[in-house]
Amino acid sequence: MIRAVYPGSFDPVTYGHLDVIRRSSRMFDEVTVCVMYNKDKRDSLFSVDERVKMLKDVTKDLPNIKVDAYYGLLIDYAAEIGAHVSIRGLRAVTDFEYELQIAQTNRLLSNGSIDTVFLTTSLEYAYLSSSSVKEIASFGGDISMCVPPEIEKLVRDKYAAGHAKH
Repeated sequence: MIRAVYPGSFDPVTYGHLDVIRRSSRMFDEVTVCVMYNKDKRDSLFSVDERVKMLKDVTKDLPNIKVDAYYGLLIDYAAEIGAHVSIRGLRAVTDFEYELQIAQTNRLLSNGSIDTVFLTTSLEYAYLSSSSVKEIASFGGDISMCVPPEIEKLVRDKYAAGHAKH
């Protein structure tokens, strides 16, 4: 069985993330989408538990997708679940240098036991990021083309509850 892990913050999960998840589910026997605790992203819109629940809800139709959360190094998590592949999405060439550095570091730290597979997002999602979704939503803009309807409602509810940064 070939296991892969797709790590990220997913704050919130977007159609771009779902594109990578669906495509990777066809490539690997089992894919764990892992919400990683990120010390650099202290001002998250959703808690880690909320993001795990969102991901479980929007991937429930994909039987070989698991959702989890982890605080620590990706290589340690991958070893725990027996994954030897890390999946990373690339939207544009500007993502590549950053993602390549992470991939090389993970390979070095894991003594070569983890490889990274880069999936370019479908063209219709190349512009999309969780940050842009939050920015648009914070000003009341339309995010329906960025996230599934159930995620759109959750984002709107967060901002209605006073999470907006105006």
